[in-house]
Amino acid sequence: MDEDNDVVMDGDTTAPAVTDAPSTTNGHPASESRVTSNGQSTEDDGGEEEEVGTASEHYPLEYLRRGLLPTGCCYDDRMKLHANADFGPNPHHPEDPSRIESIMNMFKRARLIYTGNDSELVQIVKQTPTKYMWRIAAREATEEEICLVHHPDHFNWVKALATKPTEELRRMSAILDQGRDSLYVGSMTYNAALISAGGAIETCKAVVSGTCKNAFAVIRPPGHHAESNTPMGFCLFNNVPIAARVMQADFPDTCRKVMILDWDVHHGNGIQNMFYDDPNILYISIHVYQDGHFYPGRPENSLTPDGGMEHCGTGPGQGKNVNIGWHDQGMGDGEYMAAFQKIVMPIAQEFDPDFVIISAGFDAAAGDELGGCFVTPACYAHMTHMLMSLANGRLAVCLEGGYNLEAISNSALAVARTLMGEPPPQLKIPKISKEAAKVLAKCQAYQAPHWQCMRPGIVDVQEMQALGSLRLHDVIRKAQRQILTQKYNMLPLYIQRDTLFKSFEDQVLVTRGIHSAKKLVVVIHDPPELHGQPDPLDNTLEPHNSWVTDGVMQYIEWATGKGFAVMDINVPHYITHSEDTVSFTPKADAKTLESQIQELMCYVWDNYLQLYEHAEDIFLIGVGNAYIGVKVLLINRDVKSRISGCVNFVTENLRPVKSDVDQELSSWYKENSRVYVTTDHAVWSDAELTRRVLKRRFGTVIRSDVSGLANMMTAHASDAQAWILERVTEDGQGDTTEDETRMV
Repeated sequence: MDEDNDVVMDGDTTAPAVTDAPSTTNGHPASESRVTSNGQSTEDDGGEEEEVGTASEHYPLEYLRRGLLPTGCCYDDRMKLHANADFGPNPHHPEDPSRIESIMNMFKRARLIYTGNDSELVQIVKQTPTKYMWRIAAREATEEEICLVHHPDHFNWVKALATKPTEELRRMSAILDQGRDSLYVGSMTYNAALISAGGAIETCKAVVSGTCKNAFAVIRPPGHHAESNTPMGFCLFNNVPIAARVMQADFPDTCRKVMILDWDVHHGNGIQNMFYDDPNILYISIHVYQDGHFYPGRPENSLTPDGGMEHCGTGPGQGKNVNIGWHDQGMGDGEYMAAFQKIVMPIAQEFDPDFVIISAGFDAAAGDELGGCFVTPACYAHMTHMLMSLANGRLAVCLEGGYNLEAISNSALAVARTLMGEPPPQLKIPKISKEAAKVLAKCQAYQAPHWQCMRPGIVDVQEMQALGSLRLHDVIRKAQRQILTQKYNMLPLYIQRDTLFKSFEDQVLVTRGIHSAKKLVVVIHDPPELHGQPDPLDNTLEPHNSWVTDGVMQYIEWATGKGFAVMDINVPHYITHSEDTVSFTPKADAKTLESQIQELMCYVWDNYLQLYEHAEDIFLIGVGNAYIGVKVLLINRDVKSRISGCVNFVTENLRPVKSDVDQELSSWYKENSRVYVTTDHAVWSDAELTRRVLKRRFGTVIRSDVSGLANMMTAHASDAQAWILERVTEDGQGDTTEDETRMV
């Protein structure tokens, strides 16, 4: 065993032995010998050795303020003995023994851990006791401690691994390392798991007892997936819950409320389920959820909660479970800092914990292939720094996942430096993605009933419904209908199909006499744009500080003035349901929107437009996301001979019009369309994308000089309207065939 293995403190300062834990050397009992401040055992025979031992037991009085206490570090080489029974010369598994060794080597290279001579330790303790991390001796957790959160049968299952032959362990690993279990076992798994759990306990105890101001437990195997009665996800015993329960039992007066922040990229299902009804344990997890498809996924028992945001705890523990489940991988500093600022820290401050534990998986770090996210070491440092402001600084960090050795080492180093008092590095926070912002808003809405800090700006939908309130988009559409009825004598078009009628009641309006009109404009558009200036003090929004911008009205006014009949189709971003209770509802995704519009457009064509025998010219105008209605109609119905042209205004996705059945459709669309695209669209920033959208299937694409739907519709009104008039069949040519009067 090398020289570092039996050193309790490997740094330039020395760690006093935890007063209520037996002295150990690298986790082993030290019999009658005393442990020195660097972990070397020495017989009680006086002399210089006696002085070094005494120094470790009596911390300098002038440093007893918590801010001047050292940062602890717990590590034990024996945890590397947990290995797959089916071992080989190459790294055998992502949860590799070298993970913890890599972190400790990084700490040593950065001189956070003392590696010098014992003779210097006394002066270090006296003069600069916080210069290095103080080593905390790991030990094996007891069965009694583990069974505070685990069932005895589970403990006995893990214990029995130590007595099984290698061949059986290999067979077990081959079976267990599949699916949701995702686990391997070896002959030393039980011993390593005991030391990992014991290391978490001693790390937390060093902080809660006041020996260290904070501490980092470099431990494995990890724990946060292990359920009370089963191991899974590389985890045997759930280290952090065990340590939390021991702290509550041993320090009932000073450690009653515990906060666990889990920033591992995978949801800590085990921790959640162990404390789901506990009012004194706040569990917050920031993880990739992917609608339940990302590991650990949904449990087999549908009654068991997963990592979805709607799972907030039960009984007295309601609100003490907070899941910030990202919609996808790829999250980075912007998203994680926003989660901390908007949700984690406000809830944590309102909870006011006595002690904070970080379940510190570093698999969301940039470079980790399993996590697929981009959190930088600087971001981990800032998150740690924010958590240090809680519980009078009593914070313990316990390693969970993280499988890229470079990423995990750099991230752990940033956290350790912050724990020791270094300010976090300057961090330029990138913009948060729109989808991630929706996730945070939705999480706030779910937590609003339980936390005062989550309520500003969160609407109680049930209360609104009880008061007879209406969603604003319904009010706006009613106002539009009133205006269109008064000014242009428009009426709602009856839709006989039940599902469509409920969804699009009052959404389709037509001018009188449309069935006999020769010229017809069909406008398929998004709802009007809303603009508001909230009160900077209380975030309230008053009607007089709000505006509605509707770029469609000018086209309806122009069309009716030129003798066109008009069909106005408003496509809401969301269909109101009476049973809605969530305050924030994202607009329909592209797939759902396309399905809804396709059904509507095909119904309108089949039952109305194609039956208008007098219509010689039908023009389609698509506005915003709703312009997908133009695409689905062209693809799903043979309408080329009836459509005189298409005008679209696009700010988001450009939709190709291509049919496997009609090979000429793309060419026809190119010749009979004008597609105005906002000037700040992503296609203009990439030469390859620009080249692609100029192909036939995207139509005649025109880059606008302005951005925003209303701005584009106003800026290009004259051009678009003139283009439509040029294509109208002239009077007196009604007997001419369509092939002669219109390009098909």
